[in-house]
Parts: sequence; C-alpha cells; structure tokens
Amino acid sequence: MATAIERDQKDVLARFKQEFFQPEDQIYMDGNSLGLMSKRAEAKLVELAASWKVHGIDGWTEGAHPWFTLAEEMSTRLAPLVGALSTEVMVTGSITSNIHQMLSTIYQPTSERFVIVVDELNFPSDIYAVESHLRLRGLDPATAMRKVKSRDGHTLEFDDIVSEMTDDVALLLLPSVLYRSGQLLPIRDITEAAHGKGILAGFDLAHSIGALPHDLHEDGVDFAVWCHYKYMNSGPGGTGGLYIHERHHHLLPGNAGWFGSDKTKQFDMDHQFSKAEGAGAYQIGTPNIFSMAPLLGSIELFEEAGIDAIREKSLQLTAFLRKLIKEQLPELLDVTPEADKDRGGHIALVHPEAARICKALKQAGVVPDFRTPNIIRLAPIAFYTSFNDVEEMVGRLKEIMQGELYKNFTNNRNVVA
Repeated sequence: MATAIERDQKDVLARFKQEFFQPEDQIYMDGNSLGLMSKRAEAKLVELAASWKVHGIDGWTEGAHPWFTLAEEMSTRLAPLVGALSTEVMVTGSITSNIHQMLSTIYQPTSERFVIVVDELNFPSDIYAVESHLRLRGLDPATAMRKVKSRDGHTLEFDDIVSEMTDDVALLLLPSVLYRSGQLLPIRDITEAAHGKGILAGFDLAHSIGALPHDLHEDGVDFAVWCHYKYMNSGPGGTGGLYIHERHHHLLPGNAGWFGSDKTKQFDMDHQFSKAEGAGAYQIGTPNIFSMAPLLGSIELFEEAGIDAIREKSLQLTAFLRKLIKEQLPELLDVTPEADKDRGGHIALVHPEAARICKALKQAGVVPDFRTPNIIRLAPIAFYTSFNDVEEMVGRLKEIMQGELYKNFTNNRNVVA
C-alpha cells in the first residue's frame, strides 16, 4: 500500500494546492460547506471591482468581462461540468430562489397529478420551497408532498424512491448527493424511472457540482439547481446556477424578470416580455456582479484540472481517509456508502459526541463540519488537500479520541454548525 508521501508524489493535481489561501498548519476539511478562496478567484473579484472603478456604468458593455453578458459567458464555460448544452445552464440566483423559479415554471399540477416527491433526508430549504409552492396552489403539503423514507436514517434505496412514483405524482425533487451521509444517488436510473411513469425529475446538485462529473442532458434530467460556494470555491453566498433541459425552453418563466429578456430587446423597456432563448429566460433580476466574479477564477482552475481528474483524486482521498479511520478509530461509525459510484466527495462519521469532537478538532487546527444530531463530515478537496493532510488529520483526531480531549467542550452545536 502506497504511503501518503508516495501518493502525493504521484498526484497530478498537487500543483493546484498553492493556488489556494490557507493558514499554515491548518487542515481544511469543510470544503463541502464552503470552499477556500483561490488566488484566481481573488484576482477576478479585484478585476471586476476595477471595471466599475474604471468604466462606471459603461462596465455593462466594456472591459474584459462586460457585466451585461457575464452570466451567459460563465454559463457557457460551466455547462461541461454538468454535462449540459450551453443553452441549458445559467449562473443566477441561489439554490432556493432557483428551486422557486423551476417549480413555478415546470410544476403544473392537475387534479390527477399534483404530488411532489421529496425525501426525508433532504436539506430543509428544499422542503420549505416545495411546501410553499403547494400552498400557493391551494394544496396541503401533508397530502401533496410525499417523502421517501430512509431505512437506516442515512441513505435512500432506489426501490424505495421508485415505490413512491405513483400515478398521482407530478414531479420529484431529490439531492444528487445526500448532504449528511454523502450518498450519491443514481441520477440517470431515477430519471428514467420517473419518465417511465410520466413524472418530471429535478435534482439539487449542491454536494456534487465540482466534485464529480455530471451528464444532465443525456440523463434526461428535467431541471437542476446548485450553489457554487462549496466544491466550486466561489465564495460565501456566491451566485448559484440552474439547468433546464431544452425540451422545456418553450415555457415562460414562472417568476419573470427583466434579465430573462431577449438581450437584443431588454433595453427597449417594452411592457411586453420578450423571452430569452434557453436557460437565460429564467434569470430574474440584475446579476450580482461581485458575487459572480470569483467564479470566473474558479472556472479557470476546473478547466485546467479537468473534472475527471478531480473526481479520481477525490475518490482516492476519501478511500484513504476511511481506511485510516477504520483501522485507527473504529469507534467512529462510517455511514457513507462504500462503492465509488454511490458516494460523493465527503465522508460522514457518526458518534454521540460529534459536536464536541468537531470543536476539539478546530482547536487542533482541523476544520471539520458538524451536522445535527451526531454527524462529523470530512471533505478532503482534490484541489487543496494532500494525502499527507489526510494522514495528519487522522493523527490529530486519534489524539483527541484517545485522550478524550473532546470532553473539554460542550456537546452542542455552534450557531453555524
């Protein structure tokens, strides 16, 4: 078995570590919540700020990255990461606002088909959005929203998802990767099963975009939403993204706004909405230029590294991490699926003292992530985590567990877990 040092010597992505800002001696394992800032992201933020300084209002049409078409420029470059046509992707909004846009556009319930299928392990914001759309249509979420149950409290079974696809279901919205356990769902299989029953299939890619390749267009996915501040390293609250399959591009946006207009007519100021072609139609308001800027730098890194190489290293890092945990810390229960095809970019460990263990790790120079009630999430990121980092992190965690150093902290989450 190769050592951490030997693995690092063969790492084709090792050079990217120097692209990111990180305190000395800190081991960052929380990139699945917020990725680190890269030098290129910082440079693009400065560059876009300077375009305001230099051009004033003419920055909308002048400079290296004119603001008026910045979202379209970025979307074209981002589309390969999600396996979509350039016209099917748009950098805009946030996960939640994009869910609202997609549901208001594509969810068209009838008296026979009105149920939305979700799952009981999904991130709360997705559930809140679905409930609000049902209420707006006079439907009761208690009967019109159906949750796929988990057998073990951590993962979902494909057969259980399919069993909820009854004749009254109009649409399903599921995560690509479950945020607690890191389980990667079979997107193509779920989509094919849904379409076979006349159901639309949508996915939240928050924990998969930037960590693994996607093939949304060929998989036939109807719509998807995501953020860019996790594995994509675009900064806190960075502008999100959406995908809508070209078969739906005839639909008017449920939430129309002037940035969804045909670009050639947008400044005509006509009260008659002229819909843009493709996913651009589902933008709403004026883009947040400075929130988008860091993503320009991040996209450069992904274009250079290649998403397939990123996925390969990610799988190697998480496999190495879970091997060390199993050998040295058996008291931590690994609940992430074993097979490569079934897991995303992080490992989830269960322990009754999880909150205080995470606090102890932070004191020891490791940044983990806690999820209530008892989950420690660890995400070694391909761009800036080495195999030696993983080995060192496990060593620090072992000291904490053996010395029961976590008992110096309370076992309750911080305000931001």
